[in-house]
Amino acid sequence: MSTAAAPNASEPSVTGRLPALDALRAIGAMAVVGHHVGFQTAVTMNAQWGGWLARLDVGVAIFFVLSGFLLFRPWALNAATGRPRPRTARYLWRRGLRILPAYWLAVVVCLIVLPQNRPASAGDWIRHLTFTQIYDAGHLRYGLSQTWSLATEVVFYLILPLVAVLAVGRSWRPVRTVVIASAGVLLTAGWLALMAIGVLDTSVHTMWFPSYGGWFGAGMALGAAHVALRTGTAPAAFRVLDDLASAPLACWGAAVGLLAIATTPVAGPRDLTGPTAAEFSVKLTLYLAVAVLILIPVAFGGPSRVKEALSSGPARWLGVVSYGLFLWHPLVLELIYLLSDRPLFTGGLLSTFALTMLFGLAYAAASYYGIERPIQLLGSQRGPRPRGRGPVSVAAAAPGALPPAVETGTPAPTVGTSR
Repeated sequence: MSTAAAPNASEPSVTGRLPALDALRAIGAMAVVGHHVGFQTAVTMNAQWGGWLARLDVGVAIFFVLSGFLLFRPWALNAATGRPRPRTARYLWRRGLRILPAYWLAVVVCLIVLPQNRPASAGDWIRHLTFTQIYDAGHLRYGLSQTWSLATEVVFYLILPLVAVLAVGRSWRPVRTVVIASAGVLLTAGWLALMAIGVLDTSVHTMWFPSYGGWFGAGMALGAAHVALRTGTAPAAFRVLDDLASAPLACWGAAVGLLAIATTPVAGPRDLTGPTAAEFSVKLTLYLAVAVLILIPVAFGGPSRVKEALSSGPARWLGVVSYGLFLWHPLVLELIYLLSDRPLFTGGLLSTFALTMLFGLAYAAASYYGIERPIQLLGSQRGPRPRGRGPVSVAAAAPGALPPAVETGTPAPTVGTSR
């Protein structure tokens, strides 16, 4: 069946947002909720199909690749269109406004409310408030175990301006930019080699940024390729991405097939047992391929019914509040077990998932409308201003773009899973 959209369907210009990508946040968030519920109810250990729930942490790969794509894209776009580079101060200010207030509130609530965390030590407070909870074993507290992925992504946020300048260079050369952006794969390969020879510990160092440099780098490379295609500066080889995007069912079918392979022991244990270096390598590779195959039909190609559906109001709203769902659903899950006096690793999968999603979305909506959005709007009026006609002012004028205080091609922080 053809996925071509009606003739009047249109996609935002290269300087605008890609609204269908918001739906990927919702998909990633719900996948991770399913993963956590499956673990908490012990369904992930089911011999027949528990592996599918155990591997729903692939949502982390989707978000890391998406972050690389969206956050690097303004640097590539400005280089391709002759505009000044995005201001680092403004970029960091906006990232801080986006993630810190709601995150700090979640840390305070979890460390105070959950009895398993009381009394929280000074070290617990310092580590979680400064994103350093992943740099030694055993420091992730109840209701906050998912924040390992946010702590990892914060490293990417901090180094991106430097990496972006190195990748883009002084003039726009898309092939060079794609190659340099892809160097994150080499970083991850070297990190895995150190694990294989025993220099690094798979129980701790699998949470550190170098393990996922390849995922971020792949997203950056796709972002550069997307800009090159939309500005008419891409070599012919890049057009394969638009060709693949025209066959979304084929891409997503291949992604499901690769995820099926990941459900087998080849990708490591389903519980919290540390994987071997080889198992971790296989898991990273399979998840990267799955994330890329999911992203391509949504980001590349022309207008389609798939993009139209993923750009619908409900899908985009779920994407907008996905950061809150990421922050609050583990607390909701812990409270469900506490209030029902239910032992760990018991309970029905469907009922627990439904309750976690229902109250998780309620908390997420309260977080977005009560904290995240007001602070971003206020902060955008007081923070560093864009330089010249930077990507913020252009995107704000593009059809379908949100106000620059809300978003201009920069994603919400990743969802994550426990380790």
